[in-house]
Amino acid sequence: MTGDDPLMVVDGAGIVVRLSRQAEGLIGRGAEEVLGLPATPWLTRTAAPGDRKAESDTEVTLYDASGHVAATGLQVRPLANRDGSLAWAVHQAPATGTRAPDAGGEMLRALFTRAPVGLHILDTELRIVSANVAAQKMCDAPPDRVLGRHFTDVHSFTSAGEVETMLRAVLDSGEPSPERAVRMAPGDTTSRSRVKGLSAFRLEDSQGAVLGVVAALLDVGERAAEEAKARQGLRVLNSVRKCVGRSLDVVVTCQELADALVPAFADGAVVEVVDAVVRGEEPPLGPLDRRVPLRRAAFRYEGGREHLAAHPVGDVRALPFPTPYAQALADLKPRTVVLGADTPWLSTDPARARAVRASGAQLLLAVPLTLRGAVVGLMSLYRNEQRGLFDEGDLGVALEVAAHTSLCIDNARRYIHEHTIATTIQRYVLAPSPPVQPAVETASLFVPGSEGAGGFVDVLALPGARTALVVGEVAGRGVHTATTMGQLRTALHALAALDLEPDELLARLNDTVTRLAEERADLPAGDPLRRQGLAATCAYAVYDPLSRLCTIARAGAAPPVIAHPDGSTEILDHPSGPPLGSDEREPFAATTLRLEEGSIVALRTASLLRPQSAGAPGGMDALQAVFADHDRPLQDMCDDVLYRLRGDTGSADAILLLARTHEFPPNRTATWNVDHRPEAVRTARARARDQLTRWGVDDGTAHAAELVVSELVTNAIRYGAPPVRLRLIKDRTLTCEVHDASAVAPRLRHARTVDEGGRGLFICAQLTHNWGIRYTADGKTVWTEQALQEVDAHSAE
Repeated sequence: MTGDDPLMVVDGAGIVVRLSRQAEGLIGRGAEEVLGLPATPWLTRTAAPGDRKAESDTEVTLYDASGHVAATGLQVRPLANRDGSLAWAVHQAPATGTRAPDAGGEMLRALFTRAPVGLHILDTELRIVSANVAAQKMCDAPPDRVLGRHFTDVHSFTSAGEVETMLRAVLDSGEPSPERAVRMAPGDTTSRSRVKGLSAFRLEDSQGAVLGVVAALLDVGERAAEEAKARQGLRVLNSVRKCVGRSLDVVVTCQELADALVPAFADGAVVEVVDAVVRGEEPPLGPLDRRVPLRRAAFRYEGGREHLAAHPVGDVRALPFPTPYAQALADLKPRTVVLGADTPWLSTDPARARAVRASGAQLLLAVPLTLRGAVVGLMSLYRNEQRGLFDEGDLGVALEVAAHTSLCIDNARRYIHEHTIATTIQRYVLAPSPPVQPAVETASLFVPGSEGAGGFVDVLALPGARTALVVGEVAGRGVHTATTMGQLRTALHALAALDLEPDELLARLNDTVTRLAEERADLPAGDPLRRQGLAATCAYAVYDPLSRLCTIARAGAAPPVIAHPDGSTEILDHPSGPPLGSDEREPFAATTLRLEEGSIVALRTASLLRPQSAGAPGGMDALQAVFADHDRPLQDMCDDVLYRLRGDTGSADAILLLARTHEFPPNRTATWNVDHRPEAVRTARARARDQLTRWGVDDGTAHAAELVVSELVTNAIRYGAPPVRLRLIKDRTLTCEVHDASAVAPRLRHARTVDEGGRGLFICAQLTHNWGIRYTADGKTVWTEQALQEVDAHSAE
């Protein structure tokens, strides 16, 4: 910087228009914090020794941001601008000590006599202790009626409380307040515009003591008022875009809109939505029939005066006719209405008329919420007299807000619609009730999540009086997740019918998920389902009441919980395989344990019990509390778990399956060891016939069972390996099992006419309604099932 470059340039209105880097260092503020503000916080005249008035002194003193002296002996020189106006340049004094022509006093005199900015010096109580000529003109009162009065009492601000809060903040923090637009009351006639620019800074002495605050008022004119209003409209739009649409709930979205508009844009807001839209149905095309009911989804009035509502939130009714509300939905055009005591249409809706009068609302803006010609709802905005009319700019903002809100409401409606379809599919896919098993009693809890539709629970009856327990979950939400869940459940039922071990069944089910994922990846590029991965979890357990053994395998599922008859509870945290459909290639492991009479097996999804719920025990502690009374009904335990969730089930489906185990009645099963010789077939048939007679099985079923025993025992002796064992089980069906030590499976053959053998399994398949082969560690078991007459189904010896 040269010696002639000024530290600071102040225009004729006393506003800083240029600031050098040296001056920024002296006052401790950047140019962006000083430019455009009055120069009085930084400059004061320096009185010459012996001259009390110092009217002709050219020296000024520069203060820093803390009010301390930064530089003294600075000189003020006039500076002509290109447009002919006059500004003032503040220079450092020449090194020789020569003085520039006196201009400091003229600059300060100009600030208080000719500057268009109204400068008010306020004490710490915000009372006016000094005011320049422009400030006196703004007050439209002589100095004796201005001095000593509170700043907000002299000027008619519409938001006097906000102005006082701003000035108090400047006093407390010492940070200057940048110019902000303030609106004057309609009765104020001291300016062309009802909008003024207000800025303030704290006034301190040389020792840093707070003397008060300087408030500067500037008449910004109509153009500036329009710019300020446009900025306000942009702020409202940004607030709506930021806050509205964060939830996929129609009612919540409407309340977000009301909160964003009040008090920033209106004094009151009512949002009503077509009732069918709240339920996820398609919105009706406009114009809206006057009989279509609307649900009041949101209401807000400035100051929390919700008691002024004409109708409660949640009320469903058709709009009264004829009113501006009904007309706006009839032609899909907004309505701006001045409200008064003699407004004729208010008599159509007395409750709304009372609410309007109680609130003091003078202006109404009714804007239809529409999307692609369909009517979503109605937005009604109210203003009191102080806020002013809804002009063209306000109408443009309201239409932008309505368009954004309509889209957000429709997104929420679509989600509700899809969620309803998905839960409906899920409900119809799942079994209505588990089968009744003599050795296992079950109960389940199914709490649909806000985003879940892929959870499933099953209880399957297996041959040999065994029971399979299943809890699974497909990741994702929506219709595709629900249909995928139905596919996996169907595949699981088919695999369970093959009598596979739990770990082998999960491996086969994993192959199914992998194939479904590959099919999804082969969808067209534009299909959104292609980008969604496919993963699922499953816990599969098989309980055999004859041996009291329970075999459990998991694929990414939560570990089962075992409640023992003695009251102890443990988490069966055995090794788990990866989730179904994952890229991991780890094998699935199965764990077998012997259960005591009355043990409870609990399978669940991971979302059922969180580690800790507010005010309630979490995880294991919660289950221990549920299982404390071990002998109570299982459904009561499921309900107890639900009560402990306290509604905190999260977004996924919360599932719990409880199974209490019992021993199979010993008088309903019979087992014999069979000698490995052909003559043993006759003995086996005789034993089976005697046992069926004691059980009271009808002759037709008994005769068919004898033939089945004969064929199965013959095959085991001829093609199998010892030892051979025959077992009959009388459950809901009559089961015949023949076990041998060979792993070679028999094959059903259709013998030719001239063949003398080969019809064994074919005969068994014709005499029974189901048959199969179950492999074990020590061989295989071939089994058949025959239906029993209902009258004899529960008979026993």
